[in-house]
Formats: sequence, C-alpha cells, structure tokens
Amino acid sequence: MSSSAAQAYARTATFTASPRDIEAQTLLKAANKLQDAVNGADPFSEKTRDALLFNRKLWTIFVSDALRDENPQPREVRENIANIGVFVLSQCAALQAVPRLDQFKSLIDINRNIAAGLSGRA
Repeated sequence: MSSSAAQAYARTATFTASPRDIEAQTLLKAANKLQDAVNGADPFSEKTRDALLFNRKLWTIFVSDALRDENPQPREVRENIANIGVFVLSQCAALQAVPRLDQFKSLIDINRNIAAGLSGRA
C-alpha cells in the first residue's frame, strides 16, 4: 500500500472507529514505540525520549479523563484507571531521568494488556 493510501485509510479509520478502538490503537502505538526504543538498545536516544514522552502524554490524558466528574464510567473503573495511570506516569518520569531499557517491559505490558481488553481480545 502506498504511503498516501495508508494515510487516507488511517484518516477514514479514525472517523469510523469507536472511542474504545481509538484508545486501544493509541495504547498499541505507545507500546510499539517503547518496544522500538528497547530494540534500539540506546537508553539515551531520541527514540527512547520520544517513546517515554508519548506514553506519558497518553496516560496524562487517561488519568485526566478518569478524574472528570462527567466521566460516565463507574467510580471503581475510573479509580482503577487513575491508579494504573499514576504508576505509569511515575515509571515514565523515573525512566526519563534514568533510562533503563530493562525497566520498559512493565509499561509495554500494561499498554498491550489494556489495549487487548478494550479490543475485546482479553
């Protein structure tokens, strides 16, 4: 598939995908970026910094949304998301300060497992 065709498909998929699907796709994108950083084996590379920043921004959005009073999810679900988010954000901050690629696995696993749940594959 050509690059322009892939971009057109991605734009169309964004308009037709459910919010859960978009969240799952974005979590997988974050997990893949983190895995690419691990595979690159340079904890101080720009790729590593970008992967951690992307994951941190994503989870900041999730935590912020979970804490909104208008969020329709049950309180217990929102608290669980917020608790996981606090862990993820603290891990990202620690890894941004002292990047250790062997510590990325938990972040990758969390993103992939939640994406699977959102996609109904869990």
